[in-house]
Amino acid sequence: MLAGIFVVAGVLAWAGSRLWNAVGTLPSVPVAAPVVLALIATILTATALSIRSRLGAQRERDPRAKGVDPLMAARAVVLGQASALVSALVAGAYAGLGLFLILDGLDYGTRRSQVVYAALAVVAAALVVAAALFLERVCKLPDDDDDGDGSPPRA
Repeated sequence: MLAGIFVVAGVLAWAGSRLWNAVGTLPSVPVAAPVVLALIATILTATALSIRSRLGAQRERDPRAKGVDPLMAARAVVLGQASALVSALVAGAYAGLGLFLILDGLDYGTRRSQVVYAALAVVAAALVVAAALFLERVCKLPDDDDDGDGSPPRA
């Protein structure tokens, strides 16, 4: 689903960039976009590592272990899912814009820098998606020991 969002957003951003460029000047890619996305990826990764270490300490029955509140873990999963979806959308939008800038020509120095900022934003958004998926995996409940087909156990 994330790849589909990326592709659709990329196509729409490319088409929108063509239209916007034909009408007037194309808006620029903010320099802060890759920085903010990288910061979000760092926060998601730190959260995942913190929860993973707490869960590991609980499994080892460490008496000093801080427990993981189930509600906090559920919120972390929702944060990870939302971050992955939005980052896939953002990555597609910047990829579409960058593709338009490359295909339209890099005649101006500002266009070259815009392509670099767009590429960095796509990479940073991909890091957010990876960190969000890692956070979801850390917070996933272990599978049951039964066969998992939903039928009652046989006697």
